[in-house]
Amino acid sequence: MFYVYILECADGTYYTGQTKYLDQRMKQHASGRGAKYVRSRLPFRIRHTETYDTRGEAMRRESEIKRWSRDRKSNLFMSSAE
Repeated sequence: MFYVYILECADGTYYTGQTKYLDQRMKQHASGRGAKYVRSRLPFRIRHTETYDTRGEAMRRESEIKRWSRDRKSNLFMSSAE
């Protein structure tokens, strides 16, 4: 199983990523050993996650979400929270 996730950083920006091991990746981000983008904007909170069967599917979805506007990403959080 592969995960696509969206984080909201301390400065209010969003970071989208994908991983096979979600818990491990969140620990890397939190400790400052994850992505440079997140490292400089700690702390963060997880806003959204999705699961996929293959890395290819997850990578395609990550790429799709990264092209979205901030508002569209926010709408995704709101619709999944209901």
